[in-house]
Amino acid sequence: MRLDSTLNSSNAHEIESFSKWILDVGDGKISEPNDGYVEITIPPKFLLTNFMDPIEKIVTSTYPNLLENFTNPDFLQSRAIIASTIKIVDEMNDYITNILPGDEKEFLSSDTIDRSEANRNEAFEHLTPEFLSCLKTSSFPNHFLKLKIGTTIMLIRNLDQLEGLCNGTRLTVTRLANNVIETKMISGTHIGNTIYIPIMSLYTSQSHWPFKLIRRQFSIIVSFAMTINKSQGQSLDYVDLYFPTDVFSHRQLYVVMSRVKSKAGLKILIHDKKDKLPLHETINMVFKEFFHNVV
Repeated sequence: MRLDSTLNSSNAHEIESFSKWILDVGDGKISEPNDGYVEITIPPKFLLTNFMDPIEKIVTSTYPNLLENFTNPDFLQSRAIIASTIKIVDEMNDYITNILPGDEKEFLSSDTIDRSEANRNEAFEHLTPEFLSCLKTSSFPNHFLKLKIGTTIMLIRNLDQLEGLCNGTRLTVTRLANNVIETKMISGTHIGNTIYIPIMSLYTSQSHWPFKLIRRQFSIIVSFAMTINKSQGQSLDYVDLYFPTDVFSHRQLYVVMSRVKSKAGLKILIHDKKDKLPLHETINMVFKEFFHNVV
């Protein structure tokens, strides 16, 4: 559907071929038999291979002339880097934030646990603030948040659906204060609106921890780069995939490739862990049993 939005008579064959390739990745038809883990070869036209520093390469590929365009909402709303883990995404977001001009402002969360549940287990009394501040999980803000004017961010909670302030909405920071940040929307149905985001207490709804974490912080994450999970629902003109580590769940590779609106908008950088040398293959994970059991 995203590809059809750019369909015309001159590119119909190219769009049809690209669409089929993406669907074949999702259906496990590349490098068959693909039922579980399989290594697939990425066509050279999608690969970024000429680099010394992979992060610098993928940032300049996704955000060319960033310093001239970081305040341009049309430039920012149409592109993103997508990676498989929170750690990698945080590293790239820090890299981009550091090269933006202007002063940065740091925000530290206040972290506690839900005492109504913690009272059932005395071991929870020994959880220190230092330990709680180190915890990270998907769809939850980090303890340490570094922002500058022009930083691209994403909401991770529904704040006001009627105003378009939904989980996944992207914004750009325009002013910074101690307990509130001023932003402009760059995605969704209310692009250009000025939005004020306050600090609030957020609860983990689903996590692998045996307690409920309460974190008082802004309900946002920096989103020059985002995880595969957070990219769901996004439609982008330019998507650069960064894979120093493989995908790790069913059809993740298909999900992330299908964010892009055109064949020309997809670039992929894969490298090995030790020497960061470019690679042409990556893991695709498709469990065909899932398809067979769908009613």
